[in-house]
Amino acid sequence: MEETLLQATIYLGAMLIAVPISVRFGLGSVLGYLLAGIAIGPVLGLVGGSETEHLQHYAEFGVVLMLFLIGLELDPRALWEMRKRLLGLGGSQIALSILVLAGGAALLNLATPLAFAIGITLALSSTAIVLTTLTEKDLMRTPGGRGAFSVLLTQDIAVIPALAFLPLLATASAVRFNEDGSIARLAEDDHHSMSLVEGLPAWGVTLVTLAAVVGVILAGRYLSPLIFRIIHATRLRELFTVAALVIVVGIAVLMLLVGLSPALGAFLAGVVLANSEFKHELEADIEPFKGLLLGLFFITVGAGINFGTFFSMPFLILGLTIAVMALKGLILYAIARVSRLHGRDRWLFTLSLAQAGEFGFVLVAFGVQQAVFPDRIAEILLLIVALSMLFTPLSFILYEKISARLNEGGEDAPGHDEIDDEAPIIIAGIGRFGQVVNRMVRAAGFKAVVLDSNLETIRLMRRFGLKSFFGDPTRPELLKAAGINTAKVLVVAVDGKASAVSLVRYAKRHNPDISVVARAHDQLHVYELYEAGADHIVREIFDSALRAGRYVLEDMGLSDYEAHETEIAFYRHDRHNLRELAEVWKPGVPVTENKAYMTRARELTDNLESAMAQVFSEMGDESADPTVRASGDVSALSGVDMARRPGGTKRR
Repeated sequence: MEETLLQATIYLGAMLIAVPISVRFGLGSVLGYLLAGIAIGPVLGLVGGSETEHLQHYAEFGVVLMLFLIGLELDPRALWEMRKRLLGLGGSQIALSILVLAGGAALLNLATPLAFAIGITLALSSTAIVLTTLTEKDLMRTPGGRGAFSVLLTQDIAVIPALAFLPLLATASAVRFNEDGSIARLAEDDHHSMSLVEGLPAWGVTLVTLAAVVGVILAGRYLSPLIFRIIHATRLRELFTVAALVIVVGIAVLMLLVGLSPALGAFLAGVVLANSEFKHELEADIEPFKGLLLGLFFITVGAGINFGTFFSMPFLILGLTIAVMALKGLILYAIARVSRLHGRDRWLFTLSLAQAGEFGFVLVAFGVQQAVFPDRIAEILLLIVALSMLFTPLSFILYEKISARLNEGGEDAPGHDEIDDEAPIIIAGIGRFGQVVNRMVRAAGFKAVVLDSNLETIRLMRRFGLKSFFGDPTRPELLKAAGINTAKVLVVAVDGKASAVSLVRYAKRHNPDISVVARAHDQLHVYELYEAGADHIVREIFDSALRAGRYVLEDMGLSDYEAHETEIAFYRHDRHNLRELAEVWKPGVPVTENKAYMTRARELTDNLESAMAQVFSEMGDESADPTVRASGDVSALSGVDMARRPGGTKRR
């Protein structure tokens, strides 16, 4: 018991120390977890050996939970619409990677069956690292991010035939090593499992497997809603968590019993439950476990790196790792060109998937059991997989450098629509937010040029007869073609925070008189947009929260007039606070480390209650006639007007 608690303290303590430091320096959480594992494992020797390997089996369940959550975000119809990308991008990447990597292994004088086994093992990428990093950096909704997700999903499916095919590549009977170093062959009865398909003929395996998949779909469709309604009636919050874990763990066990990937089964269950009324409850219950187990998985990867083998042949192993990533990168780049991914999306697709993945550990271990990989080759393969995963966060840093250079130089690759129209209003980003703005502008009789990098959204707009152009709204040549130098208003509604700030800064630099209306994701993003020169900043959920708060006040007995006046007063106070805090905010410095910001924030928070009390006092002195309109600036409720700095000076 004491040893278990000590190990838990070491792992959790390493997380708390390494990850914040890594994130603080812009390296991402994944690299922090990997470095923490290296520190407590090979470097300090605090953990390691069989304990780490045993713990890794539990930590791998984080990948299962992650795919379940991803499935919850996908409507089955959306998955069906992805079939071309799954077969095109994913299928071609797997097939070409296996052939090229197997050919490279054959050039090193390895036997053909062993070379193909190596190609299969290294062809798969890291679902855990790539999806975690794409989500952290807000890249999942980009064309490159969606392409990478399609490939990763195809790879997860491909693990099933890979496990079935590997034993056919065995060059000898399976063996094991005794404690004295002697070799003992495994007898047929040495292996026991709870498999539901072991010993069945091929048609029996197929039937059982299909029955398991159909059972998961039917249970998710008809049984789970009934179970959740019963749990909801108990009003015991913890039972939702128990039910969520039982669903995921149970499906994972069922998939293992029929020889399928538990990650694939969890993803399938998530897709089935994507339209469930309890979807958000499931997400809230699973998310903490997913994050903790994924972090633990990355730490065990770092702790399990065998530096003894590495230092015995460092240049060979590093060279092989770089060669694997380079070959996969070339294949991915070629696929991206054929698939018409352009510029930053092409580089994101290429650099994010060039590594080997966590399923490589599973395939190597399985290959050793089946006498596919000799022990020495297996050790080298494990090091290549681990090192390539360790290099992946650096690949994302390289992507950001390339992306910034393409953006600054306007050198993004072609592939956009030719813009043959100009208007006094430019709307950059036509998602849910931009669509509302566009409809209102058109209804008022004004003309706008609409730009968006999501081709599917653009096609949808055109089906409704709304003219719009496909292309990256942050690209200088597209903005110039749309008339940025003469336009009166620019609406910035792009998804990425950094892209929005860059677009505002570019627009103000080339047309200082243009009025920029920008959507902010949160309060810190408001400061960044303010510093870049935005004239009007709208927090994407602020207005809806204001309206919801007003409804709450009305339901509590306030008159329409009183609730409206309170809404106006709160808005004005919040806008004043934002202006005050924007002056002491420092780019790149966390607000908790900015003493001036924290001091001013506390003062403004303390002033809120007294300011609102004064509003109620003034309302008591005035007529409560509901026909009296509020004296507040109603139009300002459309957002945060940052057009003037404190003191009244116009921002330029």
